[in-house]
Amino acid sequence: MATTDQAAATHEAPAHLEADVHEARSDTDSLFDDGSGQSDTTSLASSIARYRHENGRRYHAFKDGSYNFPNDEVEQERLDLQHNLLCMTFDGKLHISPAGKDKPLHRVLDVGTGTGIWAMDFADEHPEAAVLGVDLSPIQPTYVPPNVIFLVDDVEEPWAYETKFDFVYTRMMTGSLANWSRFTQQAYENMNPGGWIEFVDIAYVTSDDDTLPKDCPLQKWTDLTAEAAAKIGRPMDAVKSHKKNLLDAGFTNINDVIYKWPTNRWPKDAKYKELGMWANENMGGGLQAITLALFTRVLGWLPEEVEVFTAEVRRDMRNPRYHAYWPIIVTYAQKPVAAAST
Repeated sequence: MATTDQAAATHEAPAHLEADVHEARSDTDSLFDDGSGQSDTTSLASSIARYRHENGRRYHAFKDGSYNFPNDEVEQERLDLQHNLLCMTFDGKLHISPAGKDKPLHRVLDVGTGTGIWAMDFADEHPEAAVLGVDLSPIQPTYVPPNVIFLVDDVEEPWAYETKFDFVYTRMMTGSLANWSRFTQQAYENMNPGGWIEFVDIAYVTSDDDTLPKDCPLQKWTDLTAEAAAKIGRPMDAVKSHKKNLLDAGFTNINDVIYKWPTNRWPKDAKYKELGMWANENMGGGLQAITLALFTRVLGWLPEEVEVFTAEVRRDMRNPRYHAYWPIIVTYAQKPVAAAST
């Protein structure tokens, strides 16, 4: 946990969110729309440009199976919405760590850049920095700030970047990597002394007052998603290992700050009520994207079974009587200033 001063500076979530009793009396089915349709080959180049279409969604083909979530236009829109939700969560900040406060940033790496929206916003805020965004999918726009470059790359392979970084940033990558320890070590080795690394990740849904039933569809979905991800060796609870991996790699000044995304508008506090509205839109809209491949490829479900089940999960997400939230945990650390160059 962050110190008191850090929590005040970054508006860390309160230990307990107070529920709005008026929301619990509202019509749960009218809060949000329940539409489920929401909003190696002979040539490496052809592999990167080719896509896999399955159950009505589009997935990357390069390193097929390394990332089990779609990259189609619907998901890209959700990722951009999620970016704005995160900015709202962090009071407009693009990152929480002190990166760039003591000295200018020259090289920045955005791992799992997705649509590239964070990299582009960061580049606009830091024209002195060269920002590299990497991803398995080439879905980033063509017209970008002059200090941004996007590259299709697999960060689980040995890193071959010619220049070291001052800041390595990655967010919402839980379930995407098989070996977080190796990733963290490679980040350390490819970072300048004094540089910073920051993870932004989501943890399993929970509640502080036991209002989320253990046998409800939302809890069952959480358990089944964790089971499927564990079976393919890409755990959905990677956030639990970040601090240990950072310490093992040699990082110091390790901190984490906990925020909260309510499942809907149930909190009394105005900010968390608004966060709950947008978190519901984000997670409800992304439910099919998160679930479909894991359940059909790994657990053997039929697509029709997934659709019926996720409709039940969305209903739970809209229920203001469940005072549930997703912890959003920011973990950041520094490579020692006196560290030898590797």
